[in-house]
Amino acid sequence: MAHLLMVESWVGAMSRLLPRAIREAGHEFTFLTRDLHHYLRTAPEGTAHPLLGARHVLTADTNDLETLMPYIEGLHPTLGFDGVLTSCDYYLPTAARLAGRLHLPGPAPAAVENACRKDATRRLLAAAGLPGPRFAVCADRSEAADAAAEIGYPLVLKPVDLCAGMFVRRIDDAAELVAACRALDDFPVNARGQRRAPVLLLEELLHGPEVSVETVTFDGTTQVVGVTDKSVGGAPAFVETGHMFPAEIPADDAAAAGETARRAIAALGLDGVVAHTEIKLTPDGPRLVEVNPRPAGNRITELVRHVTGIDLAAAAVDVALGQRPDLRTRDTGLRSAAIGFLVPRTAGVLAGIDGGDLVRQEQDVLDVHLAEPGQAVKEAGSNNAYLGHVMAGDADGPAARRRVEALLSGLRPRVVNR
Repeated sequence: MAHLLMVESWVGAMSRLLPRAIREAGHEFTFLTRDLHHYLRTAPEGTAHPLLGARHVLTADTNDLETLMPYIEGLHPTLGFDGVLTSCDYYLPTAARLAGRLHLPGPAPAAVENACRKDATRRLLAAAGLPGPRFAVCADRSEAADAAAEIGYPLVLKPVDLCAGMFVRRIDDAAELVAACRALDDFPVNARGQRRAPVLLLEELLHGPEVSVETVTFDGTTQVVGVTDKSVGGAPAFVETGHMFPAEIPADDAAAAGETARRAIAALGLDGVVAHTEIKLTPDGPRLVEVNPRPAGNRITELVRHVTGIDLAAAAVDVALGQRPDLRTRDTGLRSAAIGFLVPRTAGVLAGIDGGDLVRQEQDVLDVHLAEPGQAVKEAGSNNAYLGHVMAGDADGPAARRRVEALLSGLRPRVVNR
């Protein structure tokens, strides 16, 4: 039995999948957080959050490495950690640094930090010769205006260190650039109390379908588990509206995307990671969007398991312990699995979602989750505003997405203004 240290977590699917993977492997974990109430608030009424089933729950300032490092180092001889992990992007560098400090398996901290900073990723991949968009890293609005004129509209503005598509916007002219910069200026601290880097990343707008490559890198070798497709809406934001695994794309495109992901992971110096690499399939070939050195979110990890039997959450546990993960595919009876998200169109308060009972009764449905009445509804500007999702599978081929879209069309949110 191994004992892992889990440093914070997202509160979505991965906060359930990682604890389950740890327990199913016969291990245990200690959960470390700066704000226990953050997790208590997100547990369904009348239930305990899965993260709080840890062997120990420790409270410390996970944003202050100077005090956190010696604190965990002092506990290590007593608690005996065998690995460190997290699912939350904002704490991936912290987990890597703690693993290094305790002489435990884990990716190089500098590699993780570079992967978690979109500007550093762009620079390193460009230096390694990987094809990508024209880009500029800008310290302020004045630099951004000059860079935008050089790159040319339309373009994409990104914060360099936020997640879930927050404040990522398509920009079509100078006025939209000013408005997007102002909106970002009004968000100086992320959701976990960390001060945001005050720089902007501008990129050429890439055209073509977007996919993600799910990989596991261990002992210097990257294995591609598969390629997931993505649908995006919410313009000028980039809100993920659905996914299907495996992607319904030509085999040559899937192979090219996989090779691009491998090259990007190697260029960043990542090892001992499960990664989720986003790529645009442009007319000129694959172009990298970003590398996330953790298992895919937005339920993609579950889609992969439904189709292949490969558990990427379990693989993340294995590599955190320095163990080779089991990546053998199994016949699950499904050839594709898809998820579609219920994206709000107006702001207000949710009165209810009609059609949910009928959708749940459909035979090929794998999972349905719908928001409860009374929830505040915001117009979708990122992947954090969903009102629910539907997941379905197809036993015969790549029809899961079409099935999910049909099921979603039967759901009717009722949003009222109060």
